[in-house]
Amino acid sequence: MVYCNFLIITYNSSQQLITKGELHMNTTESLYEELRHSLKDHQISNNETLIEQHSHDESYHHPSAPDLIVFPESTEDVEAIVKIANAYDKPVVPYGLGTSLEGHVIPYDHGITIDFSQMNQVLEVRESDFLVKVQPGVTRSQLNKELKKYGLFFSVDPGADATLGGMAATNASGTTSVKYGVMRDQVRDLEIVLADGEVIHTGNLAQKSASGYNLNSLFVGSEGTLGCITELTLRVYGIPEHITAARASFPTVDDAVEAVVSILQAGVPIARVELVDEPSMKQANLFSETNYKEQPTLFLEFHGNEPGLKHDVEFTQEIVRDHQCEEIYFEDDNAARNRLWEARHNLAYAFVHGYPGKKLMVTDVCVPISELAGAIKHAREKVNELALHGGIVGHVGDGNYHILLMMDMDNPEEVNKAEQLNEQIVQYALARGGTCTGEHGVGIGKMKYQEKEHGNALQVMEKIKRALDPNGRFNPYKLVHKREENK
Repeated sequence: MVYCNFLIITYNSSQQLITKGELHMNTTESLYEELRHSLKDHQISNNETLIEQHSHDESYHHPSAPDLIVFPESTEDVEAIVKIANAYDKPVVPYGLGTSLEGHVIPYDHGITIDFSQMNQVLEVRESDFLVKVQPGVTRSQLNKELKKYGLFFSVDPGADATLGGMAATNASGTTSVKYGVMRDQVRDLEIVLADGEVIHTGNLAQKSASGYNLNSLFVGSEGTLGCITELTLRVYGIPEHITAARASFPTVDDAVEAVVSILQAGVPIARVELVDEPSMKQANLFSETNYKEQPTLFLEFHGNEPGLKHDVEFTQEIVRDHQCEEIYFEDDNAARNRLWEARHNLAYAFVHGYPGKKLMVTDVCVPISELAGAIKHAREKVNELALHGGIVGHVGDGNYHILLMMDMDNPEEVNKAEQLNEQIVQYALARGGTCTGEHGVGIGKMKYQEKEHGNALQVMEKIKRALDPNGRFNPYKLVHKREENK
């Protein structure tokens, strides 16, 4: 539904011809008034500043504004919003903090953006079951602050302080996935409001179940296209007795990646292992005011008890030296460890500050670990061939890597080169049994690769979408829902 100012045969009470744009405005005003019957005034907004804030995420994709923003405070509020959206034939786009990187929350069909920031309560901590129940607007850091009182922590760390609802919607992962798994591995149960306003639960509190289809896995990663998450029950972990971080420098990226493969093959229970290439190390030093060696570097972290950790560290030292590691430093001090990981997490911002006036594009492919060294080498060659500015980082323990690419959005040639690069690395990954997105999700940016990656299975996904959301109400034109279907 693209709203344009062309004439249609519609008359107002004075029998004057009005435009479709005017009709849309009238409908939006009526929608606003209808929402006021179910919500409080402060829960509904058409404020221009808020509209602009909700017209984009952190990606390079073009913005588009919603008609209205609503701020539910309960599941009942979400039920009411969805039912009203149905009555007014309006699309609904769930919104966390807008940290997504592929245009997931951009409302290209306008409609209602549901901002879950007011549903931000930690509802229950079941420390004996290692479970926590939260509302979708709770952020990762907020949850870990609460869990610390119980000696627990939530493992998924995508870098950004995203909301847990958004992290489930995109199946987020990040630096700790090599040990603890991705978001899908942590979800025990979800409360979902479906397109007709019905509320369901997708799981239970048991550690395992052989009962029925796995609806947890269906809704995790569905990017808001099948329903609105209003509650999550998540697995949590005991805070490790000891934590040690390390920084290891290598002459080449190949040496660093091969060292990671050897560490994993040796069965070392490493908690984090991140690759940062030479250009990225330079940006990290400039932004974070560190003086790390500017070579391909592994950032590592080990969790465990003191005797076990000592053995893991010694074994890792032997392995990396066999792969030409030039220096390795270990950090046991909490402040030093935090400084190390802040430098890694802040790399995206380091590039943004290093190239003022340019927009960040973050690629995201994942390949089998045996293909990772070749994939990263191929990516660096293509960056250099196209004369683009960017660094390569990766969660190399699970084969996922990113190019932090800076481009001038006002320069069509540069934008075209960036898109060409993204295309090349995706095709490389797919040709080797990989995926177009390891963790950022599909949104709109990766839709064009879905058919090649999934083949006939994409048709099954489209059938699921139509079955659960027959009118294309939830987050239209994302993931598997092509715009041509509703033209």
